[in-house]
Amino acid sequence: MRSTGKLAPPGRRRVVRRLTRGAVVLLAFLAVPAATFAAGLHTFDRDRYAQPDADAAAIAAAVPPAHDPGKPTAVVVVGNDGANIADTLVPYEVLAASGAFNVYTVAPERRLVPLLGGLDLVPDLDFAQLDRRLGGAAPDVTVVPEMPASESSDARVTGWLRDSARRGLLLGVCTGARLLAEAGLLDGRDATTHWYRLDGLRERHPDVRWQRGVRYLDDGDVITTGGLLSSVDGTLRAVERLAGTDIAATAATAVGWRHYSPGSAAALPRSRLAVGDALLHVLNVGFRARETTLGVVLTDGVGELELASAFAPYAEVKAARTVALAAGDRIRSRHGLTFVPRAQLGEAERVDRLLVPGADAAADPPAALVGLGDRADVPVAYLHELPGFAFDPALRELARSMDVPTGRWTAKILEYPRSDLQLSGPGWPWLLTLRPVLLGLAGLAVALAVLRLARKPRAAPPQPDNADR
Repeated sequence: MRSTGKLAPPGRRRVVRRLTRGAVVLLAFLAVPAATFAAGLHTFDRDRYAQPDADAAAIAAAVPPAHDPGKPTAVVVVGNDGANIADTLVPYEVLAASGAFNVYTVAPERRLVPLLGGLDLVPDLDFAQLDRRLGGAAPDVTVVPEMPASESSDARVTGWLRDSARRGLLLGVCTGARLLAEAGLLDGRDATTHWYRLDGLRERHPDVRWQRGVRYLDDGDVITTGGLLSSVDGTLRAVERLAGTDIAATAATAVGWRHYSPGSAAALPRSRLAVGDALLHVLNVGFRARETTLGVVLTDGVGELELASAFAPYAEVKAARTVALAAGDRIRSRHGLTFVPRAQLGEAERVDRLLVPGADAAADPPAALVGLGDRADVPVAYLHELPGFAFDPALRELARSMDVPTGRWTAKILEYPRSDLQLSGPGWPWLLTLRPVLLGLAGLAVALAVLRLARKPRAAPPQPDNADR
């Protein structure tokens, strides 16, 4: 029987074969870099809020600050699963530096919680302890930072915000606005958040009047801020509201913030994700962060902003892993927070570089730090040898040790005025850029070898000898 099917013309079959081989070659070139990126992203996301081991001794030893009933009370909420380090520590120090408030960190439960980047905090109080301390009254100011999404922790935080904290002034920092929105406390209001997350929050919470390009929005009993360091301005606005402009100006000077705009929000660029930003993100999280570990040395008396400046830049752009090191089982910060290290200074040889935050540590290094770099055979950077805003030298160190574009991208994510920064360092991470190319070429070489073997003609089977018939 004659087949009714028609074979494609030889020319078309050749085109199809070439296109198929081209697709295989392209996939082979992309497969290894894509797999490496996916592994890096998974590893970094898993470690961002890695839960610490329980430390009952550290919790018992952490004594909350004394309460002055003559002062208003401000609290910074951290969930049971942690909170963003800059969103938490920056407002905390601004409030504490004003001298006008009782300032506490609070959580649903008083247990060790991770701040972004691997810094473990003992909250001052749990919700029940705070309620007893305030005699059932709401805090005068409640700061809500970004927290990792967690069904159980979110429910407890949003419930507490609705039932108690809403009776005072609420300050939603960065994507802490997510929790305020989920609690229903932003419906029908003007609000802002980090530029990178605004569109997603607008889609999930359409009843909120989201606005872009402002450092903060004051909507009566709720203030919301842009991303991360925009929290300085939003917190100063809360200080203005409850303690006056003079006190707010004093706090701005104390933390080195040069951009204070009394009574109104300073200008903020309308940031968008650029192609170069996206490329840097892929390179950093996929091919740099897994192989770069920085040890951040904790010392007693270190400022909360100083601590945040050592962890936040690397964690926000996913450029390196940070590990908290100390010479003991806990340290106490400038304004009384208790932090627990994840490793001891004797393990410093396991990191690629050491960062030492704190002006006091730079001026008079503790004995445990003297010669530490030589013993561990790693470079040491004292971040705060000069006065000023804590993030300035931290961003300069990042650009110097990595590259200037990553430094600029970090400042953009932090919403820090880049015009003030004089960054120096490599103009582009060329070696880092070469890594996925080399991985792609390796995958391509394997694919071509397989194709060549597949096209190799097979030997014909031996024919029978006629003489044997």
